[in-house]
Order: sequence, then structure tokens, then C-alpha cells
Amino acid sequence: MASHLVKDRLLAKIKDRSATAGVIGLGYVGLPLAMEFAEAGFTVIGYDVSERVVQALMRGESHIQDVSSAQVAQHVKSGRFIATTDEARLADADTMSIAVPTPLAKTRDPDMSFVIAAAEAVARRARSGMLIVLESTTYPGTTRDVLQPRLEACGLTVGTDVFLVFSPERVDPGNPTWHTKNTPKVLGGITASCTEVATALYEACIETVVPVSSPEAAELVKLLENTFRSVNIAMVNEMAIICDRLGVDVFEVIDAASTKPFGFMRFTPGPGIGGHCIPLDPHYLAWKMRTLNYKTRFIDLASEINSAMPDVVVRKVADALNDERKALRGSRILVLGVAYKRDIDDMRESPALDVIRLLEERGADVMFHDPHVPSFREEGHVRTGVALTAAVLEQSDAIVIVTDHTAIDWTLVTSHASLIVDTRNALGRSVPTKARVVALTPRAATLQHAAANATIAPKAGATTASGAAPRPRS
Repeated sequence: MASHLVKDRLLAKIKDRSATAGVIGLGYVGLPLAMEFAEAGFTVIGYDVSERVVQALMRGESHIQDVSSAQVAQHVKSGRFIATTDEARLADADTMSIAVPTPLAKTRDPDMSFVIAAAEAVARRARSGMLIVLESTTYPGTTRDVLQPRLEACGLTVGTDVFLVFSPERVDPGNPTWHTKNTPKVLGGITASCTEVATALYEACIETVVPVSSPEAAELVKLLENTFRSVNIAMVNEMAIICDRLGVDVFEVIDAASTKPFGFMRFTPGPGIGGHCIPLDPHYLAWKMRTLNYKTRFIDLASEINSAMPDVVVRKVADALNDERKALRGSRILVLGVAYKRDIDDMRESPALDVIRLLEERGADVMFHDPHVPSFREEGHVRTGVALTAAVLEQSDAIVIVTDHTAIDWTLVTSHASLIVDTRNALGRSVPTKARVVALTPRAATLQHAAANATIAPKAGATTASGAAPRPRS
């Protein structure tokens, strides 16, 4: 069949919704995408290797916070959505969107095993007139170097028989404003025809589509977005360390800087970075550039600073306990929040895991409470959270706020805790509390109080051993 007829037939099927959309990987990226395809009128085949996930979905039960069970059940009942572990069903799809994990090995090298497995599954089921879109975050060149050869080994010419595209996922779990449908969709095809077909598919269910010139450009878009965030978070984390050494409230500085109407973007410090993107994605670019004999200094430095923040938190806890004449070893510590960010249940790369590990390595007895994560498994062991009660708070030597969920009863916490280490500024500067609160940096109100007392009732000659005025505590 002439090449333009293959493309035109697929475009026509997309236009009249007779095309079947396949989605490989039904996690945080794949399931919301599958639901958008179904909402747009396509029949969707969702493929996943997890029998547990597939069975739950076919019962109408969602395992993803951003997708309701009611939505899944609706599309299962109508026949618009079918979840399966049977790879053979992929042969029925006209389009395939690959949304599988791309983790890092312990050496910080890309683990491409999931992408390669998906690419080989696609190649086994590929046929003329099919669109394949890779959405998994990866290094520049993956679409062209990993997927294209496997398709062409089957006798299919990319751009003529099949159409191959990279389109980076942009999922922000728990975001109430930006979701799959209204987040602009970047895509770049191997050929102009590939981009044209993918644009038609995604325009059917995504409000804004942004074509770029090549898959490499699209692959770099995702890496730039998250490297930008990683570097700026590292900068503000280092600013927090600087402010702490100088006795300045970093959040007061950030608030004031944010009043500038141009040339400044607000980032805030915390206990570290987590999630499926920021801690991982920049290393894909760093790895690729190492193969080209180039050192990505910004990426490496940002990773070093962000990775050190859990240790900064643990030192804060140890110093705060020391001020109470207590040792960290043997102290009872309650960690509040173990998800990687507020109001979600996603623990991927959460800094809370490092905070807990470091506290326990120094001899602390650590419990956790998270309203979104009742328990979790790490290295083969299951940890179960505790209920947040007055008794638990009062029996804890220190409370460490790692994730500032809005569902946590902060009034209960501030009423019954004696010592709180607040890594997220969850309590702000105006929340009344009987507890001693230690933030990442001194709080402005504390500094002002100390300065006022020093002015009202100075002690002649009162200096430190170095001859400097005493530094206010946080």
C-alpha cells in the first residue's frame, strides 16, 4: 500500500474514533492517559504485567489517586477500556503509548530494562498502519536508537509503514489544577508524517499539542524541565543552609524576593527531593553526556546538595534534642508524612525514607504517621504507621515534619508535642504552639523577639567566646 494511503487510513480512523488506542503500563502516567483516550471516544486496551493491577481495574477499582474508581468502572462497563496482561491483545491496537518506568541503577546509570521489554513487545505485535509513542522519560536518542531498529527489523519502515514518536509525560500527582487533559503535550516524530499522526491522536484528547522537530528535541524537553527544577531546588536548599549559618529566616527572604514582579521564580527548601522525575531525570542526561566525554556540572552539584538534605534534617533533630539535654540514640521520634510531597500517597524516592534510615542508624526509635500512607514496604520489610493521638505525640521526644499534608491535625500536633522539627515550614510563623519549634533556619519572629530583649535588657559585656553577640536560636 502506498505510504500516503497508510497514513491517511490511520488519520481517518483517529478522526472517526474507530482506532483502538493501546497503552503499555497502567501506572501514574498510563492509566490517566488511558482514561483520556476513553473519554475522547476511543476503545482502549491497557496492558500491564501486574495481574493484581489488571484484575483490580477490571473490577472498576483504581489504584491511582488522580483517577477515580467510578471513572474506571464507567469505561470498563461501556467496553471502552479493557485491561489485560495478555501481550497478544496489543496486536488489536492501532496506536500504542508506552508509559513504563525508567528507574536508575545504584550506579546512577539508566535502567532501560522496562523500555526495552516494552519495545520488544511492541515489535512482536507491530503491523503496518500503527502509531507507537514512547512517553517514558529517558535519555536523548532512545526513540531512534532503541525503538526504531526493533521496528525496522520486522520489515517495517518508520515514517512509511509505522509511525514513531516521543512525547514526554508531564504528570504531577495530586495537582488539582493541571492534569493530563489540560497540560500541553510535547511530541516529536522520527519523520514529519510521524509527528502529523501523533498530533492528530493527542489533539483528540489533549487541549494543547506542541510539536517539535525531532524525538531528540522532545526527549530533551522533559530533561530540561526537571533539571531546571532540580537545580533551582538545590540552590534554595543551599540558601537555607546559608541562612541558617547567618541566623536569617530563609522563608522571610523568599517571601520578600517573591514580591519582585520579574526575573524571580519562587522555590522553597525542604528535607530533600522525591517523586518519579526530579531525583532521576537529570541523571539520564548526565549519563548520556558522559558517553560523549562531557561532565554535567550543574546536574551533579544539584544532586549532591539535594541528596544531602536528609542528613541536614537529622543533624537538626540531633541538635534540637541536645538542647533538651537528650541524646538522639534512644530517643523516640515521630516522623509526620512519608509521601514525597503534600496530599498524595506516592512514596517514590521520598526523602522521608532517608530521614528514617539516618535516624535509625544513629540509634533513634522511629515511628511514622501519614494519612495517605498507612504502611509501606522497603527492602522486603513492611512498616506500619501509627495513629496520630495526643498520647503518641506526648510520648515522642521529637516530631519531625517531613511532608506537610493538609489532612494532618496540626492543632493536635502543636497542642501535645514538646519539640517539633519543621522541615517544610508547615507551621509558618503565626501558628500558635506550646511546643518548641525548630525550622530549617531561624524564624523571623524568634529573631525579632531575641533582638528586642537584647535591646531592652542588655547585659554589659555579654558576648560569646569569639567576641560576637550571642546568636538567636531557631
